[in-house]
Amino acid sequence: MSSQEAQKLYERLKREAEAAGYYLNPDVDFVLDLMEGLLTNEKRYGYWSCPCRLAEGVREKDLGIICPCDYRDADLDEYGSCYCALYVSEEIAKGERKPQPVPERRGTMPKPPVEKHEEELVGFTKSGIPVWRCKVCGYLCARPQPPLKCPICKADRDRFERFA
Repeated sequence: MSSQEAQKLYERLKREAEAAGYYLNPDVDFVLDLMEGLLTNEKRYGYWSCPCRLAEGVREKDLGIICPCDYRDADLDEYGSCYCALYVSEEIAKGERKPQPVPERRGTMPKPPVEKHEEELVGFTKSGIPVWRCKVCGYLCARPQPPLKCPICKADRDRFERFA
């Protein structure tokens, strides 16, 4: 893992975060360590599993902890940073507040009730096009299939679900 790769990833994520209204931790050395962890996990598993959590190594089982994780926004709202402190609130980014420990939410977030009929789960526009929701950031789109990448948080297609 080269420090150049970590630096490039940092610059990319910083640009994408700012464009989407998010902030990266202002401690650049700390963030570069996280970038190296993401890149290591990408080489190991083929995806960016959170470097601060144990991954199963099976994408379907790790979907909730692929960066940006499913818990990021809830953690930012409640604690001011995500679990690994890569993403932080504006107050922390500006140095007005220090990050605090964030408890693990994995396995504790409520799941939607399972419906008996798929038709009840699927939302459609009046013209019959399905509506998709990004489970990471909540972005909604109406199209036959979800996008390859979320235009807001850059999550992959498999992070989308049908919206009802």
